[in-house]
Amino acid sequence: MSDEQLMTIEEVAKYLEIKTVTVKRYAREGLLDSSGGNEPLLFERTKVERFKDIQSRLR
Repeated sequence: MSDEQLMTIEEVAKYLEIKTVTVKRYAREGLLDSSGGNEPLLFERTKVERFKDIQSRLR
């Protein structure tokens, strides 16, 4: 996996239009997969895009 496919907490928050604390909570609760439990958390772009797609269908 290349670094281009990884997103930081801040990038995910901006992409999903939510606060960074919400991204951290989603990761902690297992709603968003992150790389390990150590800071800085990194997220796979494809999984974040899939999460956003599912989230938009639920609204």
